[in-house]
Amino acid sequence: MRDEQVVEVVETEVALLMRRSEATRRAGGEAPHRALDRAAYLLLRRLDEHGPAQINGLAEALGLDGSTVTRQVTALERDGLVTRGRSDSDGRAILVTPTPAGRERVRAVRAARVELYERILADWPQADRATLAELLTRLNASLDEAVRRT
Repeated sequence: MRDEQVVEVVETEVALLMRRSEATRRAGGEAPHRALDRAAYLLLRRLDEHGPAQINGLAEALGLDGSTVTRQVTALERDGLVTRGRSDSDGRAILVTPTPAGRERVRAVRAARVELYERILADWPQADRATLAELLTRLNASLDEAVRRT
């Protein structure tokens, strides 16, 4: 395959991956992996793994603008999954913190998503799974870098 054809296949396959990933998330009625939409999942996961953060820090980490993150945080706050409060070290800073319910929800969703992908990839050799993980990580890093350059 010529290089331009390879890039065209990558473009198509990424578009299909995004569509099928969303369809998989929606499938299955009240399946545990559906308990959070993608935006809420990524935001709560970031907070669960890295601790409380300011809106701007979350926006930078997730590659979003502050107003988008503010809307997402407002929705999560309304659902009782995060709180906003003043930083102990800098009273001017507002920190977003996951609530115990938020931590529980994101961990349950993560476990359900891992289980789902374990089933999907069950017949793949371990080496192929590892290669997929490595290449997806590289692709996401390249996408992040492309966004930072624009």
